[in-house]
Amino acid sequence: MTMQKFTPFLMFTDRAEEAMNFYFTVFQDSKIVSMQKYGANEPGREGTVKHAIFSLGGQEFMCIDGGDKHAFTFTPSMSIYVNCNTEAEIDTAFAKLAEGGQIMMALGEYPFSKRYGWVADKFVVSWQLGLR
Repeated sequence: MTMQKFTPFLMFTDRAEEAMNFYFTVFQDSKIVSMQKYGANEPGREGTVKHAIFSLGGQEFMCIDGGDKHAFTFTPSMSIYVNCNTEAEIDTAFAKLAEGGQIMMALGEYPFSKRYGWVADKFVVSWQLGLR
C-alpha cells in the first residue's frame, strides 16, 4: 500500500516568489522544483506565481499568489515545525525568520525543550523551531 503524501500549501498575495527566495536563505538544501507565473490576460497579476512547488530541507511545499487581498491571511494556529540539528542552525534560522516578523515565544529553554522558539516571519507564516 502506497502512503499518501501530504504537502503544505501556502497562499500569498503577490509575494510568493519573494517568500520562497527568503526561505532559501534560511534553510539549507532548498530549491524551486517547478514554478508557473501568470502571463498577460490571465486571472492573476502578470509575473506573479500561478503555482509553485519548492523544497525546504527536502520537505516539499506548494504555493500560489492568490491575487487580490483577502479577508484572511496566515495565523499562528497553523505553523511549520522545524527540528534543528545544532544550536547554530536554530539560532541562525530564528534570527532570519524573526527579522521583520513577530516573536511569539523567544528563543530559549522551556520545560518541554532544551532550545525552542516560535516566530511569525515577515510574510506572517508561523514557524516553531526546536533543537533535536
